[in-house]
Amino acid sequence: MQEVNSEFVHVPSVLNGVKGKSLLLSVETHFQNEDVEIQGSWYQTRPGGPKTLLVTFHNHSAIMVASMRHRNRFFFQPPNASLLIPRLDEAAEGGYHLDLDIHFPQRQEFVRVERTIHVTVDVPVSTPVIRKTPSSTVVEDKENVTWTCWVENGTRVQYQWLRNNMPLDASDCHQFSQDNSTLVISPVRKKDIGQYRCLAKNHISQRQSHTLDLNVFYGPYNLAVKSDHGLRTGEVFTVNPGELVFFDCQADSNPPNSCMWISKTNNATEVITVGLRLEVTSYKLAQAEEFLCRAFNNVTQKQDETQFTLVVASLGTGKERYVQESNSFSPLAAITLSCLLITGCMLLAYFIKTCHHPKRVLMNIYNR
Repeated sequence: MQEVNSEFVHVPSVLNGVKGKSLLLSVETHFQNEDVEIQGSWYQTRPGGPKTLLVTFHNHSAIMVASMRHRNRFFFQPPNASLLIPRLDEAAEGGYHLDLDIHFPQRQEFVRVERTIHVTVDVPVSTPVIRKTPSSTVVEDKENVTWTCWVENGTRVQYQWLRNNMPLDASDCHQFSQDNSTLVISPVRKKDIGQYRCLAKNHISQRQSHTLDLNVFYGPYNLAVKSDHGLRTGEVFTVNPGELVFFDCQADSNPPNSCMWISKTNNATEVITVGLRLEVTSYKLAQAEEFLCRAFNNVTQKQDETQFTLVVASLGTGKERYVQESNSFSPLAAITLSCLLITGCMLLAYFIKTCHHPKRVLMNIYNR
C-alpha cells in the first residue's frame, strides 16, 4: 500500500463554523470515482479526548455509523467522501480525520490517503460597548485614562483599539491588557485627543463600538505675539511715530490661557495690563522699549512667555518712498553729468595745447 499524490485528494486544513449553523467538510477528488474502488472512514478527535469513529464507507454505501448518538449529528452521502455537520455545537469542535484506501484499476495495490480538518465553532460577536474612566476632561501630564471594551455575546473574542479610525499600538504611554480589552493611557497628553472606538472580532465575525471623545486640558504651546501694524524683523516691531498699535498674544491652549503684559525698562519690570491684547501709543515712547507677554493656563498650571522690542521710526507711506527714490536719483544724475563736462573740457584743453595754434593745425591737415 502506498500514499497517493496530494493532487488527487484535497481538503481544507481549517474550517471556522458558526454555532447553530451547518458545516460541510468537503473532500475534492481529482479522479473519476466510478473508475476506482474507495474505502474510507471519518474520525473525530475532540480537544483532550480520544479518537472516535464516526462513519465507515465503501464506494456507494455507508457501512456503519459508530454510535446512535452520532447519527443525527453527522450526515454522509456516498460516493462523495464529504461529511456534513447539520448543526454545530461545542461538541463538534476538534480534529476530523479522513482515512482513504483507493484502488485504481491500473494498479495492483491500494493507495492510502490520510487528511485532517481542524474545526472551530464560535458564537458571533455582538456590538461591543466601551467605557472611559474618568468620563470628564482630564489634565495632561497629571491624569490617566482607562478604556474598557466588552461584548455580551461572542467566543474567542479579540479586541483592537482605534483613535480617529487609526489602530493604536502599545507604547510607553499606551498599555493593553492581555486580550486588549483594556487600554490605559498614562499619562494623558495633548496628542491623545480624539475619537476612540473598539473593534471586537473572532474567526467568524467582527463589530465596532460607537465612538467616545477624549478631551484633554493642555498648554499653553506655540506662544507668539502678532500685530497688523508696523514692520516686524525677528523680535523687533518698528512703527511710525504717533501710530496706535495693537499686539495680540496667541497660544495653543485648552482652556484658553490668560495673558499678562509686562514692560521692561532699565532692568525693571512693570505689569501694564492683563488680557489677550496690548494697546500702545507710539508717541508716548521716548526710545526703544522691551515688552513681554506671559501666558498662563489656570487648569494645567503651566505658563510660557515671549518678549519683543518696539521701536518708533518713520517708515513712510508708499508715495513718500517714491518721492524719496526720485529725489535720490536726481543728485546722482547731476554728478554724472558734471563729470562728463569736466572730462570734455580737459580733453579740449589738451588738444589745443598740443597743436599750438588751431589755424596751423588746419593748414597741416589741408597740405596733407
